[in-house]
Amino acid sequence: MNDVAELVFTKLYKSFQVDIINLESLTVQAIQKLEQFVKSRNGIFDFELYRFVIQKNIEFYEFETLLKYTNIKCSCTEKINHQTQSPRIEFGQYRGMFFVDLDDAYIVWLKSNYRGPHKKFIDDEVKKRKL
Repeated sequence: MNDVAELVFTKLYKSFQVDIINLESLTVQAIQKLEQFVKSRNGIFDFELYRFVIQKNIEFYEFETLLKYTNIKCSCTEKINHQTQSPRIEFGQYRGMFFVDLDDAYIVWLKSNYRGPHKKFIDDEVKKRKL
């Protein structure tokens, strides 16, 4: 068992997500610390995807600083989210967000209900995510 989490930070439109590369090998105490970190910030911890998402717009260096103050043992890397290829949603509460930043449930809903010019992109996104 290991108590040093390997984290990959990805900045999204109005939030950030963190993939936990070695979740299965972490000690129970290390996982509990991560869970508490996410819960105290009203985030969502997804054990199936080995990921958590927090609705806060912060930069990578801010995330690293935050982890230092919470005494979570980890190694962090940043994944650059290449959004230049992705169109933005043009309606509703997610207006202005990139389609690639939308959660899986909303992408699936869009696949069934959206009839606009980005329909093919949504279909491709569903295939890419294996939904």
